[in-house]
Amino acid sequence: MILPEVNYLAVLVSGAVIFCLGGLWYSPVLFAKKWVALVGKTEDELKAGAAGQMPLLYGMAFLCGLAQAWTLAVIMNHFEDLTFLRVVLLSGLCWFGFAGATSFATGLFSMKPKQLWLIDSGYNLASFILAGLILAWWH
Repeated sequence: MILPEVNYLAVLVSGAVIFCLGGLWYSPVLFAKKWVALVGKTEDELKAGAAGQMPLLYGMAFLCGLAQAWTLAVIMNHFEDLTFLRVVLLSGLCWFGFAGATSFATGLFSMKPKQLWLIDSGYNLASFILAGLILAWWH
């Protein structure tokens, strides 16, 4: 398999930014308290459930960010003249069609609170846009 021509350093940096954004997004500075309440578990229950697994969970989250950044880089390779507005629109469209729509449908049937979907999807949308801007700038 021949890998697409993308800037793999930009993909790595974008993946790291997505990972760091997740750390901030789900921290007490932004949405941790509300997110924990909407999940319906206490912080202690969440910590107990993840006990001993945090390195694996963080590693998998980082790999997911890399996959997202790489896929976005491949898609962006098919566009020319990527201005700031076009990058934001393209990244937002990718979120809308791939992450937003599928997570919303899943959320409907899982009966999760809509605010939980908004927090999680807001993070996804922000990560798509940040990664898109990094990838376009570093193209």
